[in-house]
Amino acid sequence: MGDYSADQRALFEAESIPLYEEIVAQGGIETDDPRLVAGSSARPAFDLLAELSLVHLDEEAGRWLPEDPTAAQARVVSPMSIEGARLLEESSHWTRGFSSLAQAWRSSSAADERGPFTYMRGRAIGPYLESLVAECQEELLTAQPQTGRDTSPSYTVQVAQGERDLLARGAKLLTLYQHSARRSSATREYVAAVTELGGEIRTLDEFFNRIIVVDRRIAVIPAPDDLSVAMAVREPTVVAYLVDVFLRSWERARPFNARDDQAVRQIAVEQRAMTMRMLIEGYSDPVSAKRLGVSPRTYAGYISDLKEEFEAETRFQLGYTIGQQGITPDSLSTD
Repeated sequence: MGDYSADQRALFEAESIPLYEEIVAQGGIETDDPRLVAGSSARPAFDLLAELSLVHLDEEAGRWLPEDPTAAQARVVSPMSIEGARLLEESSHWTRGFSSLAQAWRSSSAADERGPFTYMRGRAIGPYLESLVAECQEELLTAQPQTGRDTSPSYTVQVAQGERDLLARGAKLLTLYQHSARRSSATREYVAAVTELGGEIRTLDEFFNRIIVVDRRIAVIPAPDDLSVAMAVREPTVVAYLVDVFLRSWERARPFNARDDQAVRQIAVEQRAMTMRMLIEGYSDPVSAKRLGVSPRTYAGYISDLKEEFEAETRFQLGYTIGQQGITPDSLSTD
């Protein structure tokens, strides 16, 4: 049984499966059926069924008869699963090998000569971060603004193997999200999984920049205007400063798994205060939504709630009313 392409799978799903179901329902299909004529639109779908041995020709009856798909499934899927496992194992070996090279490089004089700052772009960032996590022995600090985890339908929630290995080594994993991440089902599932392994996750109302710090010796931060560019920082003074900024935010943040009524109410208060700060300071709606880590539609809902609360019909009236009441960004502290 040969390898099958994504195009063949698409044909199988869209046309071969419905045709097979018809053949099963009819107890077979005649060899002179119009759908089997060369050049017919259904012929490629039928040919794939025949290639997969899902139908066989009964020459005496002059009919194509359906076959049990279980055996065909094993012939097609099992080799793919085996090859997938082999590739995963092989990639793991390559990753370990390159991690050793990276460690040797970072401890060499050549790396020192390049200076304490290294810029990376595009596809080079991911492998570099993976190698850092693989080397982490004591503590991994990460700040992830916006929604936190990928929430697309194709996303499968899982704790990365690097994170599992890190926690298994006894290292600490502290991750900081914005409060808005609590709305993401993918993030909630990830948090439940990583917390069970010993990681700690908290959320904060404030906007912050993305950062990763490994063992308080290397920090990775994005370029201010281009997330496809990152900089690795090895200067001890700068790394110590970034760790201090992270830990100050961490102390103010709230445990992700806090579900008591008081915590929920306080988070709502903090998000309301942050919305008002954005409004008072004059940020546009798109910028405000980004800083809150929510969609423009959700942010519009926050503004609508404030309009109702302050009995304002427009954003201008809302801003004016808030100003008239002497509310300032400093007065909105929720501490």
